[in-house]
Amino acid sequence: MNKQLLLIAPVFFDYYKEMIKEAEVLGYDVDYVCDAPSNTNISKALGRINKKFIEGATMKYYLKSVLPRVEKKKYDIVLIVGGMTFAFTPSMIGRIKELNPQARFVMYQWDSEKNLPYSTGIHQYIDQLYTFDLNDCEKMDKYKFLPLFYTRTYEEIGKKKIEQYDYDCSYVGTAHPQKYRDINSISNAVKDIMPKQFIYHYMPSKLKYLYHKLFAPEFKRAKLDDFKMTKLSTNEVMKIFEKSKCILDAPQAGQTGLTIRTIECLGAKRKLITTNKDIVKYDFYNENNILVFDGLIDKNASFFTSNYQDIDKKIYEKYSLREWLFYMLRGDEE
Repeated sequence: MNKQLLLIAPVFFDYYKEMIKEAEVLGYDVDYVCDAPSNTNISKALGRINKKFIEGATMKYYLKSVLPRVEKKKYDIVLIVGGMTFAFTPSMIGRIKELNPQARFVMYQWDSEKNLPYSTGIHQYIDQLYTFDLNDCEKMDKYKFLPLFYTRTYEEIGKKKIEQYDYDCSYVGTAHPQKYRDINSISNAVKDIMPKQFIYHYMPSKLKYLYHKLFAPEFKRAKLDDFKMTKLSTNEVMKIFEKSKCILDAPQAGQTGLTIRTIECLGAKRKLITTNKDIVKYDFYNENNILVFDGLIDKNASFFTSNYQDIDKKIYEKYSLREWLFYMLRGDEE
């Protein structure tokens, strides 16, 4: 008989769908619950500014849609993937815990604790707490370190042999202030040697833009036209990846963990330029494939002229979504 899994996770780029597929392959029956009352841009923007703005909507969603489902089932594992949109209060998670005293509660923090102070209130209900932020692990014993993952789709991209790329480099991501500034800095610095660029700064809403415009110095000279209000689909992002020789990356402020785009680069076997200096601490780091940007570019570096260099197979496979899930879901059997 399959084990029962309750997955609470964000809608973000449909990663939850890939998690469900891989968990089912591992032998779990999965119930999915979105981590926020609404997936609209306005609701997410308000929730990121202050959870109090969506308190009423969250309670209504919890009482009407979440609790009735949870009350009917007995779960073996409750897996919470906590990111910027996570909206449930400690008492809500506490009630789910009361209904499932037999379940092992696992939480994965998809950001640094500094950026997710709201989520720390539910740590009291968690049996195993994981994070992708190495700095948080080094400072706090409560966390287990677990980097993010790449899905099978990026793995398939990595298997393809491409003779000519449409883009020398590309970037697709949400325009957080520091990330917006850093990506533009990289883009401008490599423009002479990487002229074919695809840069897509996604802005969730005009409200979010106005908020950054008022409070973020990085947006002082930014114009609304610098951003895209339409979110690219997962398939569109993957097509950009496939057409790109190199991906640009930068963490948002307060984050030392590697972004999921970094790990997807690994899966797709694409070169990477990042501002995250901590990447040199990881076992897949290879200076032929990864360039750490510190404000200066050596245009004669072999990074710009050489092809991607394959890494050890065991290290490569360790960062797949299936291994990521297996590690957390079978944690009680380690």
